[in-house]
Amino acid sequence: MALKIEMLRCFVAVARSGNLSDAADKLSRTPSAVSMMLKQFEDHLGAPLFETDRKSRLTALGVFTLNEASQELKHFERTCDAIENYAHAKSGFVRIAVVPSVAGTILPRVVQAFLQRHPNVHVDIQDMDSAGVHREIVGERVDIGIASEIDVNSEIECSPLFSDEFGIVCCADHRLSSLDRAPTWNDLSDYPFIANGLCAKISDDNFQSVFKASNLMVRNTTSLLALVRTGIGITVLPRLVVDKSDKDIIFLSVSDPEARRHIAILHRVHNRLSPAAQNFEKMIHELAFDTVKDISKEY
Repeated sequence: MALKIEMLRCFVAVARSGNLSDAADKLSRTPSAVSMMLKQFEDHLGAPLFETDRKSRLTALGVFTLNEASQELKHFERTCDAIENYAHAKSGFVRIAVVPSVAGTILPRVVQAFLQRHPNVHVDIQDMDSAGVHREIVGERVDIGIASEIDVNSEIECSPLFSDEFGIVCCADHRLSSLDRAPTWNDLSDYPFIANGLCAKISDDNFQSVFKASNLMVRNTTSLLALVRTGIGITVLPRLVVDKSDKDIIFLSVSDPEARRHIAILHRVHNRLSPAAQNFEKMIHELAFDTVKDISKEY
């Protein structure tokens, strides 16, 4: 017969109580059930654990067994707590890769709410462009990605989150800002254009002509906006990328309802997320729409 954790728990309770009755109360069992389990334990060991039937004095084997069993029970309880905490998202690790515009607008509200509910979960956030997010997901270096929807990819699963419009981004005093109508893609051809990685998402032929003619490509959003701010050129970005409080640049809506960026939650196909990561993803879905709506009211 193999030793069982209940045998250790029963023996430790009796050894510490000094009698069967008190130990049985602590274990919520009858004294006869406790006595029977102790006998099975001693039969397995082939030697007594107590000097007398009154269970008030331990043998040398009993002293050694009490020390070892106590340590094992503590380890077992810690293990059970760790497993249960992980299963109920009370502990764990969530790794996220996200595009900068979402990291600076939607994610703060999500992280704040998540950590209030799961204060012992570690959250690791990296911001990068959509291509970088896709690579991190495929490489299994992050659990969740938030980025532009990807074309058909057998390794990445997309869950649509929200969309926002593309528009022209230029200096606040740029000539385009004084038009008495919404600008069109054709208007871009009259000014130096700074291309970026998101330009490929806009299918309009007139825009693609401007995009392909550009001799300046900047993939980092911070650097891109710095160049726009100094008047080196204009660019095209989604609305959420542009901070409304930045008075040096302006976002201009374009008369092209089809020009929208579609953001999705991404994770690797067939990889089941940890309980903590599942809860984080659920919270993104719960808060993203209202957050985008609130931000859009500012424009």
